[in-house]
Amino acid sequence: MTARPLRRLALVSRAWIELARFDLRRPAGFARQCALLGRTSVSAPPSLVTAEDVVWAVDEACVWYVKRAACLQRSFVAARLLRRCGFAAEMVIGCRPLPFESHAWVEIDGRVVNDLPQYRRAFTVLNRL
Repeated sequence: MTARPLRRLALVSRAWIELARFDLRRPAGFARQCALLGRTSVSAPPSLVTAEDVVWAVDEACVWYVKRAACLQRSFVAARLLRRCGFAAEMVIGCRPLPFESHAWVEIDGRVVNDLPQYRRAFTVLNRL
């Protein structure tokens, strides 16, 4: 195996573990999850990992996860891993009133990285973490 597939496999493994940790911390409440994300600082960027690699790894981990990961869990994990890989990622939570719908996505420098860019226009932002 070359270095790139090994890096991608390691990222998928980290994402899968973060998905499980999110579920294990769920009984502690959403406020504690938000606090944990707030404490996740941006580290120095590794030279060979891109934001697209991290988002791909989270999506791939969701395929192999034991249950369906909703947008909040997927975005939380993506934002945490992106920060650990040196990207200033924000998890954004938004809603629209009619018909009511809420959604979470991740942005880097105001650009949606793990979802469709039109969510920025369709949803009113409630919180940025």
